[in-house]
Amino acid sequence: MHVHILGICGTFMGGIALLARALGHRVTGSDANVYPPMSEQLAAHGIGLGEGWDPRVLDPAPDVVVIGNALSRGNPVVEHVLDRGLPYTSGPQWLSEQVLQGRWVLAVAGTHGKTTAASMLAWILDRAGLDPGFLIGGVPLNFGVSARPGARTFFVVEADEYDTAFFDKRSKFVHYRPRTAILNNLEYDHADIFPDLAAIQRQFHHLVRTVPGQGLIIRPAGDAALDQVLAMGCWTPVETTGTEDGWQARLLASDGSGFEVLQQGRAVGRVEWDLLGHHNVANALSAIAAARHAGVAPILACEALAGFRNVKRRLETRGQVNGVRVYDDFAHHPTAIRTTLEGLRRHVLDGRVIAILEPRSNTMRLGVHRDQIADALALADLAVVYAPPGLGWDVAAAVSGLGERGRVFGSLEAIVAYVLETARGGDHLVVMSNGAFGGLHEQLLAGLRERG
Repeated sequence: MHVHILGICGTFMGGIALLARALGHRVTGSDANVYPPMSEQLAAHGIGLGEGWDPRVLDPAPDVVVIGNALSRGNPVVEHVLDRGLPYTSGPQWLSEQVLQGRWVLAVAGTHGKTTAASMLAWILDRAGLDPGFLIGGVPLNFGVSARPGARTFFVVEADEYDTAFFDKRSKFVHYRPRTAILNNLEYDHADIFPDLAAIQRQFHHLVRTVPGQGLIIRPAGDAALDQVLAMGCWTPVETTGTEDGWQARLLASDGSGFEVLQQGRAVGRVEWDLLGHHNVANALSAIAAARHAGVAPILACEALAGFRNVKRRLETRGQVNGVRVYDDFAHHPTAIRTTLEGLRRHVLDGRVIAILEPRSNTMRLGVHRDQIADALALADLAVVYAPPGLGWDVAAAVSGLGERGRVFGSLEAIVAYVLETARGGDHLVVMSNGAFGGLHEQLLAGLRERG
C-alpha cells in the first residue's frame, strides 16, 4: 500500500511515517518546511520527502492520504484530496486502526512531560525484555527513533490533547483507548484551539471514559485541574504519585540526580541518573507505576532508569566551548521554563545561567502567558527574550520585572552579538524554543569558537 503523509515533518506525523514504513508500506510525504531532525530520520529510513503543498505530490494517487492537523481547508493539496475523492484519514485514526488494535496501550497525557515520561516508560519496558512499540513526540536518545512497531503486546504512545485534523476536532488521545493512562498534569495551553481550561478538561474526561475498569490511571497529587477531570466521572482504579499511600520519591540529591522510590511507604528501588530536576523525578514515578501495571517490578524499572538518556531537545547539551556550555531545550510554557531552569540551577550552583527564549508556540504568540514570563525566567542570572516582528504584544513590558537581568532583542543577529559579548567561562546558555530558533545554538557555538 502507498501511504502519503501530509505534514510529515511534525514529530507525530513523522512517527506515523516510520511505523507505516516498518509495517511494509511504501511511504512518501510532504510538508511546508522540510527540516531536521525529522527530515534526517525519515531520509535514513528511505521515506521520500517533498516540500510545499503542490497537489502534484499526489500524482499518481496514493492508496491513502494521512492528513496532519497543521493542514486546513483552503490548502491546495487538501482541496485536491477532497475534489478528487481520494481516500484520507488522520494520523491518530490511522494509528488506532493499523497499529493499536488488540494491543495493551500505555498512554502518557498531560500539559508537560509527556515526551520524557513516555520515553522513560518505553525504555523500562524495553529493558525488561517486553519489546514495546512506541510513538513519541521526540527522539529518545536510547532508541534513536521516535517510533517503532515493536512486538505484539505493549505499545507506548505520547497522548497529545491537540486536535486530530481539520475534519476531526477531538483531541488526538481519544483515538488510543489505553489500558494504562498517565495523566501527568494539566494546565491551560493551546490557546489557538481551546478557549479555556474547561475545554481541555472536557477532552481529558473523554480520555478517562475510554480507560477500562480493569485498567489503571496514574496521576500526581495536588493537581486541582485533574481533580476536576476525575470528578466528572472515573470508572478505573487510580494510583497517585506524591502521596504516602501511593508513590513517592525520597531525594538523595537536591538536583534530582538521585532518589529512592517508595510505594505505599516501602522502599522499592533507587535511581541515580544523569537527568536533573524535580519534574523528571515526577516523570520517573509515573513511568515506574505504569510499568508495574504492565508487569515490571519497580526495582527493575529503577535499574533501567539508571541507564536512561533523555529525549533530544530536553536540556540537551549541544556543545561546550572554552567553558561555556550551550543547551537546547523544548520549554515553551511558563511552567516548563521554570522547572527546566530550577533543575539546572540546583545542579550548577555557582555557574551563571543565561536563558534565551523564543516565544514561538501558538499560545505564547497570542500573549496568553505574557504575565507569567518574568516569573518563569526568574531563576536565570540573565534572560534574553526574542521579540519577533508582528508578535502583537510588548515583550519588554512582560520581562520588565526582571530589571537589568531581562533583555529583549528584535533579531537573532542582535541576540548572538549580545550573548557572545556577555558570556564567560562557567556560563550555561539555555536556548528555549519549540522550533529551530534559526539555528541559534550552532550560531552561538560557532561564535564562541571564533571568539577563542
